[in-house]
Amino acid sequence: MPIADSALSFKIHGMDCAEEVTVLRRELAPVVGGEDHLAFDILTGKMSVAGAAQADLSEKIQAAVARTGMRAEVWRDEPSKEAQGFWGRRGRTILTLASGGFGLPGFLFHVWAAGGIGAALGSEGMGLSHHVPHVSQLLYGLGILAGIWAILPKAWYALRQFHPDMNLLMVVAVVGAVAIGEWFEAATVAFLFSLSLALESWSVARARRAIAALMELAPTVVRVLRNDGREELLSPETVVVGSTFVVRPGERVPLDGTVLRGTGSINQAPITGESVPVSKKPGDTVFAGTINGDAALEVQSTKMAGDTTLAHIIRLVGEAQARRAPSEQWVEKFARVYTPLVMVLALTILVIPPLLLGGAWGEWVYRALVLLVIACPCALVISTPVSIVAALAAAARHGVLVKGGRFIEAPAHLRAIAFDKTGTLTEGKLSVTAIEPLNGHSETELLERAASLEARSDHPIARAILEHARQRSVAIRPAEDFQVLQGKGAVGRFDGRQFWLGSHRYLEERQQETEEVHRRLESLAQSGRTVVVVGKDQHVCGFIALADTVRQNSRSALDDLRQAGISRVVMLTGDNRATAEAIACQAGVDEVRAELLPADKVAAVEELVRKYEQVAMVGDGINDAPALARASVGIAMGAAGSDAAIETADIALMSDDLSKLPWLIHHSRRTLAIIRQNIAFSLGVKAVFVILTVAGHASLWAAIAADMGASLLVIFNGLRLLSSASDT
Repeated sequence: MPIADSALSFKIHGMDCAEEVTVLRRELAPVVGGEDHLAFDILTGKMSVAGAAQADLSEKIQAAVARTGMRAEVWRDEPSKEAQGFWGRRGRTILTLASGGFGLPGFLFHVWAAGGIGAALGSEGMGLSHHVPHVSQLLYGLGILAGIWAILPKAWYALRQFHPDMNLLMVVAVVGAVAIGEWFEAATVAFLFSLSLALESWSVARARRAIAALMELAPTVVRVLRNDGREELLSPETVVVGSTFVVRPGERVPLDGTVLRGTGSINQAPITGESVPVSKKPGDTVFAGTINGDAALEVQSTKMAGDTTLAHIIRLVGEAQARRAPSEQWVEKFARVYTPLVMVLALTILVIPPLLLGGAWGEWVYRALVLLVIACPCALVISTPVSIVAALAAAARHGVLVKGGRFIEAPAHLRAIAFDKTGTLTEGKLSVTAIEPLNGHSETELLERAASLEARSDHPIARAILEHARQRSVAIRPAEDFQVLQGKGAVGRFDGRQFWLGSHRYLEERQQETEEVHRRLESLAQSGRTVVVVGKDQHVCGFIALADTVRQNSRSALDDLRQAGISRVVMLTGDNRATAEAIACQAGVDEVRAELLPADKVAAVEELVRKYEQVAMVGDGINDAPALARASVGIAMGAAGSDAAIETADIALMSDDLSKLPWLIHHSRRTLAIIRQNIAFSLGVKAVFVILTVAGHASLWAAIAADMGASLLVIFNGLRLLSSASDT
């Protein structure tokens, strides 16, 4: 469930992988009223709790977490190094070094006392045929204690709850090795497992830093320009909307805003992924976190610091980490069943051969311990979340904001894509090309009525009409009793008389279309122009024709989508059919559905989903939001799209660049391929060692080395996605 802003949040020390999340869910569910009230972010070690506020709820939660062997403290948005403490930052590294630091001299003394490495390890490689010196036992023991110290509380909790996990597996294996005299191998297992956890923590931290780097894009001060011309340095959080601030050459833009004075280029790569700087002039929008070129700009802020595009990206990427991918959910379910089964299998190997087949107890105890070590699901459970977050971070750097793990996987399965027309396949920058008054009205009068009805709208058609009215110095007075007719047009009163504005379809609905009006409308529409009809109850006052241009890379992007395996490309638009078909011909879409209301777009998407199963909808307007929500994957044009479309969509293209779509599909497939490689490799290594263990050809130290090696390989394989943003 979504976690409310007012939810309690905690930093969980010791939460490193999905198994520990399972433990926390089990322990905390009765405390907070069910698992649905819990949300976890492994990468930041954050747990959020929603539900009824209780005075002592925080204390109860911290006590419950402590019972699992982990520790909870109230979340701080910017934890300082002092708050974390030296041990919190360096404890795991110190314990790992201590484990190796005690184990190595213990082994060297062991070799010296036994007269050689072969004698120290034992002729059978098990250490049962010789005496381990007390000094070596002491050093081995200290190394073992340091190696398993961090996981002992978790292992004890797993044992008390009868829910075996990988921490319990390791402790049982180490204690069992000591019990049969395998001091060297017990110390080696403890050290290598501690090292693997330290490396795992490092890899998670690296993926976390890739996300945290977004937060460093925003400057910490704003040069606010006062009325007397002075510049005052303020914190971005204190700057109100409407303030004017100065961005010097080479500085980062601190807030979203509109350029008032100055002309120059802005590097928008941190937000939109565009590799080429974008020219900015008065009236253009700039984003917080982008980098100014070689000209000073005066900008008027349009959003508070917490509401900027960059702030939204940071917040949505953070929330995305909690939306688990299907592969993550599968791995978690698999590990939940897998670990108990391994314990049962190890017990079977321990008991059955000695009792029924006359095997030696020492030999089969050893083999059971080897099985426990190699069966540890560590590599399996950590590789997938690291891969998912690396993929999310790479996409964000590429200007594609993906709102969760399941949405990074979904594009790989797409078979059809539906596009809105205006602002998606086209630039969305309409301009008035013709004004045709009727029934005694003048061009100025017609433009004045249309501008009055569109004065409060942010639709591209409205912006074009208002801009044309300003250019012709037409007075714009917002209409009275204004009402939007969703997907049709608008009505309002002007000088005491009611006027309406809308599409050809709305004209037909009003039953005011004459043969002459129909002929002139068709003539305008067949040329590929959008026609707005203006009228009143008595008659049609005239037409305003507007033209839009297809995005420069629309056709090439659609061709690339087909090469990527997309079977069907459909355009859904509320515009008239003639205009829609003219644009579709230029863009190269397979199918056109025109004159659609928002509900019609939803129905069209549902039909495509029934036929192709996995369908994406790409749009930018408020009227696209329902269709975006209904599609398998909703993709919004992020730069110029409406807030409703961006919030509803699962993915946002921050640069409005359609070429990002084929890139996204390939990136999604690469992510899935790496996840599958990791799962197959992790399980393959374990299967091989299970066979070797039963056959008596595996040792404890080799098992843990293989497990650690598998963990490192799958982690580094997943982290490759971080560096593939530009070449996927």
